[in-house]
Amino acid sequence: MRTDCIIPSAGLSSLKRQKILGRFDAGAISSDGGVMLLREIDRQVVLLDRASALIPDPRDPELIEHDQRTLLAQRVLAIACGWEDLNDHQQLREDQVYQLATDRGIDPQSPLASPPTLCRLENRISAKTCMAINKLFAELYIESHKDAPPAQIILDFDATDDPVHGHQEGRFFHGYYDHYCYLPLYVFAGTQLLWAQLRPSGIDESRHAWAILAILVKRLRESWPQVKIVLRGDSGFCRWKMLRWCDNHGVDYIVGLAKNSRLLEAAGALSQTAKAQFEQTAEPQRIIGEVDYAAGTWQRWKQGQRRVIARIEHNDKGENPRFILTSLQGDPRMLYQQTYCQRGEMENRIKEQQMGLFADRTSCSRFTANCFRLLLSSLAYVLMETLRRTHLAGTELEKAQVPTLRLKLLKIGVLVQTSVRRIVLHFSSAFPLQKLVTSILIPSTA
Repeated sequence: MRTDCIIPSAGLSSLKRQKILGRFDAGAISSDGGVMLLREIDRQVVLLDRASALIPDPRDPELIEHDQRTLLAQRVLAIACGWEDLNDHQQLREDQVYQLATDRGIDPQSPLASPPTLCRLENRISAKTCMAINKLFAELYIESHKDAPPAQIILDFDATDDPVHGHQEGRFFHGYYDHYCYLPLYVFAGTQLLWAQLRPSGIDESRHAWAILAILVKRLRESWPQVKIVLRGDSGFCRWKMLRWCDNHGVDYIVGLAKNSRLLEAAGALSQTAKAQFEQTAEPQRIIGEVDYAAGTWQRWKQGQRRVIARIEHNDKGENPRFILTSLQGDPRMLYQQTYCQRGEMENRIKEQQMGLFADRTSCSRFTANCFRLLLSSLAYVLMETLRRTHLAGTELEKAQVPTLRLKLLKIGVLVQTSVRRIVLHFSSAFPLQKLVTSILIPSTA
């Protein structure tokens, strides 16, 4: 009969005459020693303290064992290190490095919170709290530019699908993605996250975008009244009411415009030129120019006609036209290639969220709990992005994505030794990135 005193072991292939045996009995050793880097990053930006302060805690302080800030830190840091499932915390709560990283302190008799405790935290979050945490991201963006305010801010808006596989509240079948899903909306400024909102998929792609844009523009201009703000998005955000608001509030825009027969007719000359050049050279052709266009729904829009950039490609598969609506001035080719096409970088940031930080782990039955799970991944992203932007610039990892950062900087074996006076973390002497890690951690004075 198996008891707790029986230690699991595994026999491995022998080396010559020596038997090799593996046992989980090393004690205070962690596989995630690099999580202490994120603890230092959090102390610089004070992210988890401020996020916890935004979450109401109805519990009686005299009856609780785990304070809310520790619960939040435990969940966010585990996600950053690749432990997305609540069940992982059944063992992870005993990890002394995580006890240190959450600032709870090492106590073998008092581990971190159990999965049911963390689950209760997720299920008592309100929509108002989710809104407040999103506003915190904008504050962090502003604080990151204290030394030199940006001359221009390009706000990238984009939606993506978040597949669901159960009967979660708010799920709908989406015809474009061809499955049941949520439709989260993200806003980035460069690599920095400004907003992450989970939405049902039974809505238009631009739903809530107008209100979020207004909130962000108002806050940004409170700090920088003269800053130039540009809205950038695909054709799902080309809505005349939203763009009219931009005109009335001094916000520029460059957004995709869905093609139609009138646009194709207006770009006919460009299409003929691209076709003729392809027939002459047998090489793919790309022509970028301008056309005049005004949709019927724009009649209520001041100065109904707007600038449209047409990109016409022609190759052996035929013609591929694309149209961009913009209020920006400048060369059409430069605006298309160096301004609009750069929105593709935002898609990499969304992939980091979903594939690297499990933002699509929305398996709670309640919609608001799933909204909070998206924000937990977003908080983890902010820590990872701040680490990359502030400490890895100029290094081999300055453009590394989250999975690579996790593998090279967080998944570090460490032995924990404690005494009355100090706690020592013994990292491997063979670790390849020792200098990089020590440059991020606070130098020891002992």
